[in-house]
Amino acid sequence: MFTKIILALVLIVGIFFVAAAFQPKDFSITRATTIEAPSTTVFDQVNDFHKWEAWSPWAKLDPQMKHTFEGPASGTGSSYAWVGNNQVGEGRMTILESRPGELVKIKLEFIKPFAATNTAEFTFKSEGSKTAVDWTMLGEKNLMSKAFGLVMNMDKMIGGDFEKGLADLKRVSEAAAKAPQP
Repeated sequence: MFTKIILALVLIVGIFFVAAAFQPKDFSITRATTIEAPSTTVFDQVNDFHKWEAWSPWAKLDPQMKHTFEGPASGTGSSYAWVGNNQVGEGRMTILESRPGELVKIKLEFIKPFAATNTAEFTFKSEGSKTAVDWTMLGEKNLMSKAFGLVMNMDKMIGGDFEKGLADLKRVSEAAAKAPQP
């Protein structure tokens, strides 16, 4: 009887990992919003990692998070590293490409709790006095990520964080657009 139970468990685990192996290897998660501010104002909030604390959904999860900045103050080559609690983990972001009012492309390296390297892109499109913003994360899934995806919906999980971040980016950018300019 014990042997049958073990064989059944091995079969179930095997089927689970075979199902995981057939999942798509690439993923893309995107959320969008429209902000009542010029694209340069919204771009400025994303292009400078020093400003992320005001709107990043993860900054609020660990007020004790340690962070360091390297490279230029903003734009291509600037980087931000963090070490936090189990909700935010540890990682690093580096701006790979920065086109004012149009695009910020970021290399996103997760160290803990799971190692992964992905790309994050923010695109900005002027629509009169408003700006349409898309926040996208792209990457490849390894077998463990594929297996995780069978039981957890990554789009809902990460997409929910993107939605919170975009709502705060909207609030911060609209306030900056209304503030008197020096």
